[in-house]
Amino acid sequence: MSFPTLPALLASRDLPPAELARDPAAAVLRIYAWMHVARTGDNRILDLFRQGLIKGTVTGGQGNEGLIVPLALLADKATDVISFSHRGFGGHLVWSGHLCDHLNQYFANAASPTKAREGNIHHGDPAARSLPMISHLGAMLSNVAGLTDSQRRLGRPAVGFAFFGDGGSSTGDIHETLNLASLLSLPVIFVIENNRYAYSTPTSEQFAPDTELWRRAAGYGMEGLAIDTTIDVAATAQTLAAAIEKVRQTSRPLLIEAHTLRLRGHAAYDTCDYLLPGESDGFFARDPLPKFRAQLVATHGAARLDAIDAELNAWIEACITVSLAVPRPAADAAAMLADVFAPESAPLPWQPTPAAPENLNNAQAINLGLRKILTERPESLILGQDIGTYGGAFKVTEGLLAAFGRPRVFNTPLAESACTGYAVGLALNGHRPIEEFQFSDFVTEAATQITLNAATYHFRSGAAVPLVFRLPTGGGLTFGSFHSQELDSFLLAMPGLKALYPSTPQDAFNALLAAYEDNNPVILFEHKALYRRGKAPVAWDANYRDIWSPKKLRTGDYATLITYGDMVHLAEAAADYLAAEYEVTLDLFDLRALAPLRLEAIEASLQRTGRLIVLHEGRRTHGFGAELVARLTEKHFPSLKAAPLRIASLDLPVPFAPELEHAFRPTKDKIIERITEWMG
Repeated sequence: MSFPTLPALLASRDLPPAELARDPAAAVLRIYAWMHVARTGDNRILDLFRQGLIKGTVTGGQGNEGLIVPLALLADKATDVISFSHRGFGGHLVWSGHLCDHLNQYFANAASPTKAREGNIHHGDPAARSLPMISHLGAMLSNVAGLTDSQRRLGRPAVGFAFFGDGGSSTGDIHETLNLASLLSLPVIFVIENNRYAYSTPTSEQFAPDTELWRRAAGYGMEGLAIDTTIDVAATAQTLAAAIEKVRQTSRPLLIEAHTLRLRGHAAYDTCDYLLPGESDGFFARDPLPKFRAQLVATHGAARLDAIDAELNAWIEACITVSLAVPRPAADAAAMLADVFAPESAPLPWQPTPAAPENLNNAQAINLGLRKILTERPESLILGQDIGTYGGAFKVTEGLLAAFGRPRVFNTPLAESACTGYAVGLALNGHRPIEEFQFSDFVTEAATQITLNAATYHFRSGAAVPLVFRLPTGGGLTFGSFHSQELDSFLLAMPGLKALYPSTPQDAFNALLAAYEDNNPVILFEHKALYRRGKAPVAWDANYRDIWSPKKLRTGDYATLITYGDMVHLAEAAADYLAAEYEVTLDLFDLRALAPLRLEAIEASLQRTGRLIVLHEGRRTHGFGAELVARLTEKHFPSLKAAPLRIASLDLPVPFAPELEHAFRPTKDKIIERITEWMG
């Protein structure tokens, strides 16, 4: 597809601070040209939406150009990191891509950069370190922090730019990330786009009276400042240039409260009937673009500015004509399903060690795997609460800090969401982080980052997010409701996540290596009761990738029993009892991989036995076993000789007292009782 050639004033997307100081007359014309394209483009997008040519809705950056355009021009697009908000259309135009690319995104046509899978402004350019936003705006800041840190770890003098609104500044993610950035001394400029409204809610209903948001910076040990971007665009550019250079040199974060405008409401559907009489007129009176143009007319003459406007307007219309001619996207379900996960990665060149078996329990096997990864893979790092000197809540990371140092093994604050988003940012740039959660229960604090952000990245942007979430999970240890849950069905209801659940030391070692080298976010469920329940030989296994398929543990002909995790050992004991006491033998499978499911061997078994038993520790209602039963029975119903049997925990919060927890969870005796009743 041939796009209209950029006008000369748009040929450069960069404005180095030195050039701004050396040739301000040329610099301000470049700023004006991009501001004009941003404003006119936003207005035309709104027109096209009202004509029904753009679907969904549109949000506009009208009034925000005096901030976003100078900042985007001043940033170093070859190394810096950014994530624009709803008001950042002008920044997207400057950062990368042709106007036609951005219009194609709005039209959601066949040439859309997101393959029409994401709406309107929800796009970026991950390859150019422009991170696509999600509507949970606070969650984007930590991604910027992580990717910026990744750049610095790679020796690149990057600065990160993270935008959020006055309303969004109340979210916990933002406070978590500001603290994390200060703690790690990350060179990120956090920009509050304060247009005094969060949708329809004014700042007077968001904060205490006369709150100056930039003063919050002091609470995080960082510098803060305020800019009114509606007064003098050239002065704003000078202030931003100085701030960027300072952060680049000091590697310290900075909080900027940028007073700006929202001239067209929250989005196209916004009636703005919440504004006070005359308030909108006041906004337009402060509009920085007409004032900036008037200053340039005084310097360069009206004829010069009129000629610039005419050339830019004609180019914009030519781009709209090109994008309108692009066909609609093909409704290809297979292609969409194929892009949920990043393509399978090639095996990493692991050293065949340890060659001699070591007698280890599950915790030691995972520790061995972590040591192997840190030793052989320079892009690896491990983060989590208390994993450093203490060695983790279950001592799984014991000794790793001493062996590999704090840059690669480090404690995080109690901020699961920001730390997970930080890990996502690292993973987007070539690092492969492993994040330990103290207990799987705490993953709910990071649910947005895991399920809506990391898990969807490849589908909506084509970017791989290779990271591992280690989740100590399960009950049986008298830890109560907030430290004992099985969250497999909760998490895996969301597409884009892979999951492994080993039950033996060798499988735990293999699972960590397989999860680490995968190009997708992988959840590694580690049952806490298995950490130190017996030892077994662990050594290098060239077939470690077999962990992605079920393992057959017993052979029989009466029924097919599927389970995983701690329940594997109960199932083995129950199967042995049934064989000895009832002469009933079972095909017993350790599922091992919960996502993606590879059920071919189990299907062959079910066709032969005709009976299905599913055992899992999670609650029965909406439990993972329901998915297994549904998949297998809808495909093999004619082969069944009996109704499937599901054995699971009760539909209760996990009770605390050992007697109550014993009644709550499956046990060997209860498994045998349920199966014999079902047999009868």
